[in-house]
Amino acid sequence: MSTTEPTAVHPGAGASLVTMSSRSELWLPTLLSVIAGMVDVIGFLSLGIFTAHVTGNIVVMGALVVRHNRVNPAQILAMPVFIVAVAATWLVARASGRRGIGLLRLLLLIQFLLIAWVLIFSVVAKPSADPHGLMATIAAMIAVTAMGCQFALLRLTLPVAPSTAVMTGNLTNAVLALVDSSSQTPLMGSDSGRLTGALHLLVGFFVGCVVAAAAVMYLGDWAWSLPAALSAAAVALR
Repeated sequence: MSTTEPTAVHPGAGASLVTMSSRSELWLPTLLSVIAGMVDVIGFLSLGIFTAHVTGNIVVMGALVVRHNRVNPAQILAMPVFIVAVAATWLVARASGRRGIGLLRLLLLIQFLLIAWVLIFSVVAKPSADPHGLMATIAAMIAVTAMGCQFALLRLTLPVAPSTAVMTGNLTNAVLALVDSSSQTPLMGSDSGRLTGALHLLVGFFVGCVVAAAAVMYLGDWAWSLPAALSAAAVALR
């Protein structure tokens, strides 16, 4: 007959973990939305590809095919690379044996390393000089992998967090929350945090886009240093 030794738990440890998780759900998605906006705009302006969401690449690729224009190879590779990135993130999470905050820290670190890799590669190889070239495709795929990791880390560690890169759902949530809260017969449960959270993500993503566009104009390939710095901050704050 096997026995299990009781595990000592420090008083208040459970409450501490809940508090850490709640804080992560409040600020981390907003920070990641800023990063996603930056990565998306820098990728689009310098590499000719949406690196933070696959839908835009499918739309652009379909339009180019119909018009018999040249399709960026990176747009074709974006979907399979994104799928592999998400699956690889799951495999890393499973192999690490970590859960909760520990897993979140690990995956944030991986995302930072990927974005830092894009920065170093872009400064050295200058992929923006030929958005349809091999170097641009490699840089774009590294960025897509970083965003695949970001999508996956939220689902694995903060499953209730909304999307930080696809703003359509967040805009829908904001509008529904605003209309429903002003109605005398609301259709949804009252949740004051729904509107605030959605607005934070929308504003964060937009700010990231604007700052990144200015960075591409004035910093060129060094623009990748901005999302890399924010990713490092996310790891440090964890």
